[in-house]
Amino acid sequence: MAQKSLYRAHKVLRRDRDDGAILLRSGYDMSVVADKTTDWLAHFARETPDAVFLGERSGDGWREETYGAVQQIVSALATSLIARGLGPDKPILIISGNSVNHGLLMLAAQMVGVPTVPVAEQYALIPAAHPQLVHIANVTRPAMVYAEDGARVATALALPALAGVEKVSATKAEGMTSFSELLKGDTGVDLEATVGQIGPESVVKILMTSGSTSSPKGVATTHRMMCANQAQVADALPFLKTRPPRLMDWLPWNHVFGGSHNFNMALANGGSLHIDAGKPVKALMGTTIENILSKPATIAFNVPIGFAFLRDAMREDAGLRKAYFHDLDMLFYAGASLPQDIWNDLWQMALDVRGDVPLFNSSWGLTETAPAVLIQHEPTEMSGVIGAPMTGTTIKLIPDDDMRCEVRVKGPNIFKGYLNDAEKTAEAFDDEGFFITGDAMKLVDPNDPNMGLKFDGRISEDFKLMSGTWVRAGNLRLDVLQELAPLVSDIVICGADRQEIGLFIFPSPELLALSTEDVDGLLTCPNVAEQIRDRLQGHKTAGSSGRINRVVVLSEQPSLADGEITAKGNLNFRKIQTRRAALLDRLYNDADPATIIV
Repeated sequence: MAQKSLYRAHKVLRRDRDDGAILLRSGYDMSVVADKTTDWLAHFARETPDAVFLGERSGDGWREETYGAVQQIVSALATSLIARGLGPDKPILIISGNSVNHGLLMLAAQMVGVPTVPVAEQYALIPAAHPQLVHIANVTRPAMVYAEDGARVATALALPALAGVEKVSATKAEGMTSFSELLKGDTGVDLEATVGQIGPESVVKILMTSGSTSSPKGVATTHRMMCANQAQVADALPFLKTRPPRLMDWLPWNHVFGGSHNFNMALANGGSLHIDAGKPVKALMGTTIENILSKPATIAFNVPIGFAFLRDAMREDAGLRKAYFHDLDMLFYAGASLPQDIWNDLWQMALDVRGDVPLFNSSWGLTETAPAVLIQHEPTEMSGVIGAPMTGTTIKLIPDDDMRCEVRVKGPNIFKGYLNDAEKTAEAFDDEGFFITGDAMKLVDPNDPNMGLKFDGRISEDFKLMSGTWVRAGNLRLDVLQELAPLVSDIVICGADRQEIGLFIFPSPELLALSTEDVDGLLTCPNVAEQIRDRLQGHKTAGSSGRINRVVVLSEQPSLADGEITAKGNLNFRKIQTRRAALLDRLYNDADPATIIV
């Protein structure tokens, strides 16, 4: 079991209201909140100037920047931003992935109140996705755009939406300002005067929502939101204050979890963040493994598929197991529930290496909540629990008949509104000021809130069959994904206003190798049809809300350009079914040769 020094036991206060709502909050007081993220940088630049803060691969070694060096670099960059007239209404669009330069520019902008707008780098790299980049540019109206390699994204930088915007690159690129030019600073600028005008409510980051049900919206993120959230995390995980965390992390900074939660966790606690250029795909896992062996972490963040790849690699490599688990305080999964078999295997590996286990945990939150609102900070042996309310937050649960609850939240880490969108902002809050998250949860134990909550899907993903039966598509999808692995790369649960549930399958390479013919967008799969039927047999005895009756395999993978994939890499289920309406009709045609009747 995890060492008790790593965590605080859950302490949840519950109030049941006469209107049926359940209010949950932490029984612990919230600790002191920093005014600005750059206060952390200034503190550790004084106290531990030689400690490494940011690092990335450089040739055969590592480029590493200490707290003292980062403070100096960021101050110089900040003067260059002021000299160019950047400010609260003139943000910086960042169209490259994680890098030390990206982190330095982000902190410089936060120091002087210039919002940064980090976006998924595929929006710049893939011409078909440029409309998403244009939309973001039109929403945020940047005065500067930064690209690590300007030549690599030259087509995106030439878009009319970015005309007249200063382009900055870390590499030599024609017509662009060199990042090294910004590093020179500007001695004619009064940095102290500008910094003195920046406070907790200054907007310093604009993060785009995933756009899973509509176009991405800009979430105005303040110093207070990010600083409050790090205080809340440390309240639950006191070990962060006693041992500076070491992170080896790939999670993208255009997403709130990688760019606000993880980046700030290192910064707020005097820790280090080494950027992992690997990712949880077969082609890049070798890079991740090399980095783990080179710079072992004390906290491991990943998504379930990433942990699956690592589990498989560690089965064959005792040295990797030792490097991974030897000094690990916490293993943290995000994005979806970690399959229990992977959880169990990692747990046993940790026991074999060290005789105990790190804290296995997860949390829950959204871009609008900066991000964590719930966190599992007691040891548990069960995957899927996302925990208890963090200090300073209030959770409002609105139960339905089977105690599945809509979740609304309030607290100092919650945003005030969407950028330039008063209508969507008004719709986002109820009449008590709670943010309407759109997520559903269930109490693990209805009689004991200290057992925490489990995620139960997005309410917007739920739908009714023609019979009026509700289908909880989110949980059903997770079950079916496990049952059909490794034949599928992803799936879409279908059936709104139909008589029965159907399934769109996006095939994995394993399935593609076995399918025979593309019939106008659908693959015929006689070699695996029976296997698919067998794997879905467990749903035959389920009620109509969980019984999969028909399946088709799509020949075209989801399209980023057409909005079928969000910036987070998730599927936009509504867009997929709308764009492929003809294929949806074929799914419900028994005579279609590509339809598999279960």
